[in-house]
Amino acid sequence: MMSDDAGQMLMVYDDPSDQRSLSLDDTSSAEESPDETRLSLESTNDVVPYIGQRFPTHDAAYEYYSEFAKSCGFSIRRHRTEGKDGVGKGLTRRYFVCHRAGNTPIKTSNENKPQRNRKSSRCGCQAYMRISKVTELGAPEWRVTGFANNHNHELLEPNQVRFLPAYRTISETDKSRILMFAKTGISVQQMMRLMELEKCVEPGYLPFTEKDVRNLLQSIRKLDPEDESVDLLRMCRNIKEKDPNFRYEYTLDSNNRLENIAWSYASSIQAYEIFGDAVVFDTTHRLTALDMPLGIWVGVNNYGVPCFFGCTLLREENLRSFSWALKAFLAFMDGKAPQTILTDQNMCLKEAIAMEMPVTKHALCIWMIVVKFPSWFNAVLGERYNEWKAEFYRLYNLESIEDFEMGWRDMVNSFGLHTNRHIANLFALRMQWALPYLRSNFFAGMTTTGHSKVINAFIQRFLGAQTRLAHFVEQVAVAVDFKDQAAEQQTMQQNLQNICLKTGAPMESHAASVLTPFAFSKLQEQLVLAAHYASFPFEDGFLVRHHTKLEGGRKVYWAPQEGIISCSCHQFEFSGILCRHTLRVLSTGNCFQIPERYLPLRWRKISTHSVKLLQSSPSDHAERIQFLQSMVSSLIAESVKSKERLDLATEQVSYLLSRIRQQPVTTQGLRDISPLHRNL
Repeated sequence: MMSDDAGQMLMVYDDPSDQRSLSLDDTSSAEESPDETRLSLESTNDVVPYIGQRFPTHDAAYEYYSEFAKSCGFSIRRHRTEGKDGVGKGLTRRYFVCHRAGNTPIKTSNENKPQRNRKSSRCGCQAYMRISKVTELGAPEWRVTGFANNHNHELLEPNQVRFLPAYRTISETDKSRILMFAKTGISVQQMMRLMELEKCVEPGYLPFTEKDVRNLLQSIRKLDPEDESVDLLRMCRNIKEKDPNFRYEYTLDSNNRLENIAWSYASSIQAYEIFGDAVVFDTTHRLTALDMPLGIWVGVNNYGVPCFFGCTLLREENLRSFSWALKAFLAFMDGKAPQTILTDQNMCLKEAIAMEMPVTKHALCIWMIVVKFPSWFNAVLGERYNEWKAEFYRLYNLESIEDFEMGWRDMVNSFGLHTNRHIANLFALRMQWALPYLRSNFFAGMTTTGHSKVINAFIQRFLGAQTRLAHFVEQVAVAVDFKDQAAEQQTMQQNLQNICLKTGAPMESHAASVLTPFAFSKLQEQLVLAAHYASFPFEDGFLVRHHTKLEGGRKVYWAPQEGIISCSCHQFEFSGILCRHTLRVLSTGNCFQIPERYLPLRWRKISTHSVKLLQSSPSDHAERIQFLQSMVSSLIAESVKSKERLDLATEQVSYLLSRIRQQPVTTQGLRDISPLHRNL
C-alpha cells in the first residue's frame, strides 16, 4: 500500500492557474477504503466513481471520469501530477478536475500588444477525482483515493454538453472529408450540411462545430511559405505533365524565392477564344497561405454564366508586378487582348493596362465601388442613405451624358454633399464607371448590378475554403470543372425550355432559333418595347422615339444594301443585343430576319467545344459548317414544340453523336483557327 508521506513529493501543475485557486488534499474528500476495491476497466458499467475503484492505467481512469462527467453535464481536464523526488520513482498521483476549476490568471498588460478580451468560464469549482499509483504483487495499478462531485455552477443539459471543447472531436476520416471538400472550394457551412446528410444526423448534431472546421483549415495553412512555394511550383509541373495545354509562368527573386506566378487551364483558354471580349480582373483578394495578392480573370459565356480565364499570385501590388501579370495572361491567350477590362480602382494597375493593353478599354467594376458605400456614406447620410443609394443607381443607369451630369449636380445639392471627398472622387472618375460614358464599349452585361453579384459570387467560390497553397491550383481546377459542369447543365435546361414568342414577328422566331435563351430573352425585351415606338425619316437615317413623346428620340442609321444599322444609344456596341430603336426601323423597313452580323457568335446556341471545331476547320469548309449550325438551330426550334418531338430528337441525336465520336479526328483541321472566326 502506498504511503502519501513517504519521501518528498514532486508536484507538477498542468495549468499553473490552478495552483493558487484549487486546494485538493487528502482530507478534502471521502477517504480511501482499501477493503472495498475492485478493478474497473474502460468498458465498466459503473456510473459514479468511488473510493478504492481501480484502473489499469491513469488514461483509463481519465476516460472513465470523462464519460461520467459528460453524463452529468460537465467536462474535465488534468489538473496536477505528483511523483517521488528521485530517479526511477516516476508518477505516483494524478488529479482530474472540473473544466471550471481554478480562476483566470491575471495577465500583465502590454501596451504594445493588443489584449484579447475573452470571458473565462472558470469559477473555482472544487469537483475532482484523485487517483494514486499502487503496486501489489509487482503489478502496478491506479486507485481512486479522493472524489468530490459538488459543483458551484449549473450543469449542462445533454444537448448542450456536447458543445464543450473536450467533447468536440474531428476523427481522421472526417478530417479527410473536410480537406477533400476544401479542395472543391465550398464553404464551411456547406461542408457541415453535406456531412450531416452523409451521417444522417440532425443539423447541429455533428461531434464538431463550424469553428472547429475553420480552426482545422487554419492550422493546415500555417506552414513554411518557402516550402509552400516549392510545392506550388511542383504542383504546376505535375499538372503540366498530365495536361500539356495547362499554362503557367512564374518569376523568382534574387534569393531564388517565388515572386510571381500565373496560370490558366486548357478549358479556360478555349473559353477565352469566344468569350474573352470582356474580362473582369479582380485583384481585391489575398491568399492567406502566403499573404500574397490574388488576381482572378473571369468573363461571361453565351448563356450568361461566369467563366474562369486565369489566376495570378503577386508578391507586391506595384506597376512592375501588374505589368508582368498582364503579359503572362496575354501569353496564355496567344496575344489576344480583350476589348474591355473591368478592375478595381488602382493607379498601378491602371498604368499597367495602358502599357500592356493599349487598345483595351479600361473601366472600373461597379460592385467594387458600391461595396465601399456603407463606410463612405452611412454615417454622413444617416437615414437618407438608402434614398441616396437609389438615386445613385438611377444616375448610373442613365443613357445620356447630359442627363447624368445634370442629375449628379442635383443629387449633390439635394443631399448636401458639396464638400464630400468621396463624391468628388467619384465624379472625377465618372468616365471609368458611369454607364453613360461607357455605352460605346462592349461589356457583355457585366456592368449590371445583378450580373455583378453573380460574378462576385463566382469569384468568392475560389476563396471559400483555402487549404495549402500547393493545393490551391487544384482547388481552382476543381471549382472551374464544377462550374463548367454546372454551366453545361444550365445550358441544357435553358435549351429544353419552351420558348414563348410574345410578338409573333418573324424576326422574333428567327432570333429564337439562333440565340441562346439568355441572349434571346434580352432581345425579346427590346422587341416588345419596339412596338411602342414610332420612326420618322430624318436626314440620312431615322428618328425613333416613344409614341407618347413629341420631342427627342434616338437617331438610327440604316444602310440596307450593306446590311449595316446603328443607333445613337449604342446598345448593340454595349451588350451585343440590338436595341428597340433599331428593331423598330428594321420592322418598318419590312426586314423579317435580323442581319447575321447582329447575331454575334458569342451569344449563339453553340458550345465552346463546337466553336473550337468551327474555328479550327479549314476555310473551304466554312459554308458546310455554317449550314450544319443552321440545321442544329432549326432542330432545336422544332424539337421543343412538343414532348414527342423532343424525345425523338434526343434519342436520334444521342445515337448520331455516339457515331460521330467513333470517327477519327485529323490534325489538318487544327492549324488555322482565325479566318473562319473572323468571317463569323
